Amino acid sequence: MKNLPQAPNVSRRAVLAGMAAMVATPSFAASRVNAVATTGMIADMVRRIGGPGVEVQALMGAGVDPHAYRQTRSDIVDMTRSDAVFSHGLYLEAQMEEFLADLGRKRPVFAVAETLDPSALIASQDYENRFDPHVWMDPDLWVQCVPEVVRALTTLRPKGKTLFEDNAATFVTDAKALSVYSHDVLSQVRPEARVLLTAHDAFSYFGAAFGFEVLGIQGISTESEAGLNRISTLVDTLVTRQLPAVFVETSVSDRNIRALIEGAAAQGHTVAIGGSLYSDAMGLDGTYEGTWLGMIDHNVTTIARALGADVPAGGRLGNLKGAA
Repeated sequence: MKNLPQAPNVSRRAVLAGMAAMVATPSFAASRVNAVATTGMIADMVRRIGGPGVEVQALMGAGVDPHAYRQTRSDIVDMTRSDAVFSHGLYLEAQMEEFLADLGRKRPVFAVAETLDPSALIASQDYENRFDPHVWMDPDLWVQCVPEVVRALTTLRPKGKTLFEDNAATFVTDAKALSVYSHDVLSQVRPEARVLLTAHDAFSYFGAAFGFEVLGIQGISTESEAGLNRISTLVDTLVTRQLPAVFVETSVSDRNIRALIEGAAAQGHTVAIGGSLYSDAMGLDGTYEGTWLGMIDHNVTTIARALGADVPAGGRLGNLKGAA
């Protein structure tokens, strides 16, 4: 696997050092963007691009389901007092959509994923005339949201343009390296084993990017119900195709996954839980898995290992605690 350049050249270091000095001064610090992001994935991108020029609060932490999340009173206060709100859009924050639309008439609200080319999006199976919002599962698609974050932050703080653009370039480089790693390790899974069965259909972009068949018990939204017929059909699929593993998600109950395993066992086929995947939320704050890069690294490494690939448990950079 080819190593992609990570380090900036000397002139770029000089630019970054100059910008860091500006941030250290009281006048620049006072002009820092105070932003609120709805999801951890959006917050992580804004932090990476904004650097010391932005302070970001994420409303939804580890294990929180954005499909069902409703803003609290403290959320409303934080958003109305912020300089800007960064949302995902594409109906991910379904229960907050009306509030965000109203807030957008009073202060800047940037729906980052809404800027993606519709031709690159997958139609929603749950909602007519809407798209699957889980675009962060494909690194090459996710980085297409970067220009909107740079544009938004530059609109808010024009003096930070060089800083934002440099940070964005570094983020894109890291994402491209992650994409290369992901394609490499997932290609090691035997073609007949490239089936990803999870609690809800959050991995369609992952499947399209890496050549996996994706089966979800629930639809794109966790609000959809998983019927007995759906579970029965998936049990038959597990048994007929002798699939070795299914996956739970950190933000969705594992009840239906357990029902699948029990159903397959009743037909004489043993199915393992291949691991816990980050779908609609990242890991805990302060951890590698609590970043978007770490989230995807964890998922890719966990899936590849569970389905038979010989992949180091530490992932792309050795930073994972041990995916499996």
